Amino acid sequence: MLVLLAGLWGFFAGSALLIGAIIGYFFRMPKRLVASIMAFGAGVLISAIAFELMDEAYKLRGFLHVTLGFISGAVIFTGVNVYLARKGGKHRKRSGDYMLECDSLAIAVGSVLDGIPESIAIGLTMIEGGVVSMATVIAIFLSNIPEGLSSSVGMKKSGWKAISIFGLWLFVAFCTAMASLAGYTLFNNLPKGLIATNMALAAGAILAMLVDTMIPEAFSETHELAGLITVLGFIVSFILSKI
Repeated sequence: MLVLLAGLWGFFAGSALLIGAIIGYFFRMPKRLVASIMAFGAGVLISAIAFELMDEAYKLRGFLHVTLGFISGAVIFTGVNVYLARKGGKHRKRSGDYMLECDSLAIAVGSVLDGIPESIAIGLTMIEGGVVSMATVIAIFLSNIPEGLSSSVGMKKSGWKAISIFGLWLFVAFCTAMASLAGYTLFNNLPKGLIATNMALAAGAILAMLVDTMIPEAFSETHELAGLITVLGFIVSFILSKI
């Protein structure tokens, strides 16, 4: 039962990508609004990283495992992201004409890459006590809406058909479900040190993803307001984590 729930929570969080894509495709969204939503989503995820993942990882095993996992996650994500950028996926979360430079396969692979650490983190939060961290799920759900929205706007401009855009995000949502399920099943019986390391690894990968993909899109249009909007997202997620 818990295994199924882990997958369902992952799919729920990933489904926000599809919701965002539908909104972005069928409704004309001002670039500034898209960027503002992206900034808010970035703030939400930063809070989840700090208070739901890193804090939990530290409580399980302390600084050594947290530091090792956090840096490793960032290194792994950055390495794969650099490779995908060279293959044509550099601007996969941009809503403007940058998307014209992107390769379709690189966008698909990159989108899956972006969602995996978040989804694994959902499954990991269920290991202690068998109850998912709702703050983490909500944070990832809220941050996924602007990701799907921004990318679908860019894909539409570059000539993607609706069925291709929605099919991609449905596939990514399915992958997030599998990643969340794996986060719970693969690490469930491991020593607490390894669980802590993997939680921190997911956090490091998510933070690297934010800085490499979401924040540049947020700043591109909001400029002087990007910081304020990100702070608002952070405080909303922080409040959710404490309720």
